[in-house]
Amino acid sequence: MTKGLHVTSEIGQLKKVCLHRPGDELLNLPPDELERLLFDDVPFLEVAQQEHDRFAEILREQGVEVLYLEKLVAEAFDAVPEARAEFQKQWLDEAGIKGKMAPQAVSELLDSITDNFEYVKKTMAGITKAEVEMPHTSSVTLDSLVNTESESDLIVDPMPNLYFTRDPFAVVGTGVNLNRMYSVTRNRETLYGKYIFKYHPDYKDVSLYFRRDASFHTEGGDVLNINEHTIAVGISQRTQAAAIDVMAQNMFWNSDSKIDTILAFDIPVSRAFMHLDTVFTQIDVDKFTIHPAIMGTLKVYKLTPGKNPGEVDITETTDTLEHVLASALGIDAVKLIPCGGGDPIAAAREQWNDGSNTLAVAPGKICVYQRNNVTNDVLYKEGMELLVVPSAELSRGRGGPRCMSMPFWREDL
Repeated sequence: MTKGLHVTSEIGQLKKVCLHRPGDELLNLPPDELERLLFDDVPFLEVAQQEHDRFAEILREQGVEVLYLEKLVAEAFDAVPEARAEFQKQWLDEAGIKGKMAPQAVSELLDSITDNFEYVKKTMAGITKAEVEMPHTSSVTLDSLVNTESESDLIVDPMPNLYFTRDPFAVVGTGVNLNRMYSVTRNRETLYGKYIFKYHPDYKDVSLYFRRDASFHTEGGDVLNINEHTIAVGISQRTQAAAIDVMAQNMFWNSDSKIDTILAFDIPVSRAFMHLDTVFTQIDVDKFTIHPAIMGTLKVYKLTPGKNPGEVDITETTDTLEHVLASALGIDAVKLIPCGGGDPIAAAREQWNDGSNTLAVAPGKICVYQRNNVTNDVLYKEGMELLVVPSAELSRGRGGPRCMSMPFWREDL
């Protein structure tokens, strides 16, 4: 049984991965608050769970050990019982609860859940006014105690984006970036990573290259492991350039890290280019899926250690994307396979449904969404082995198979 983390590429044989099975958080998505909660639609939970279960089953069929985020957190609390109270205090502080008496009522509700697994799922699901018992007095109403300005029935927001486990943290080599995420809505998700990497018996000793209380924001979808020594990071709406400076400081001079080169890709701020992995992902030793609209628009900055500890050298590269990637991989050339097969309408439609966001289980063997049939046909013709995930409901969250997975262990190439 392997303990710890080990990820030095995007395509090495996947041995262990962290997922989150969509839960009741999707039932607490009010249509009039979708934008605030970063959703475009309300997935049908029952079907989303069936699709996600098939995704996990496909991975297991390939010999991958599937870990669940909610179970790992519960196991951390089982191992260190006092960790739950520490977590709950921090969770309550960050839950945005309005009113004087509601925090106590919410705390009592959580305390009443004795099973740690059910407890963790409840903290993810959100809490409604109907679920808490407030003091019965004639002079106050529940509304006045909770939040006089909100017509929402939510006391605590759900975390509907949690099934995209790629973003709250990012495994790099044998360590992890524990992220500070772009939106308040999602930043609470990183609490779960904090308690896994602080208390879980298998993961508590890993190096942290980024911390959730950092001054700058970054998300895991912007981090790609190129090889043992190089990562690519997107400068995007969700990841600030200054956050990449922090990563460089914490990776270049950490004895646990072998990273000595960070390639920072400056990508346009747009919903279609939310993260670097919605722009391109590696699928084979020399092949990448790519959103065709990104061609010709990228600036790339190369960060390497300076002469003295703490110094970072930065050089701007004006070469083509193909040359940048081939050079980083140490090969003669790479092939970029366009989402939608180059058809602008198909590319836009399938990019919306994450056609270039694939998860490699091994070189040339990739998980793809069933609905992106134009892109999938192109990938078949390029010799890829496709592991097809049903995706009618999962895709409503605007994230593909890579977004829904955080590799914990890959074999080296």
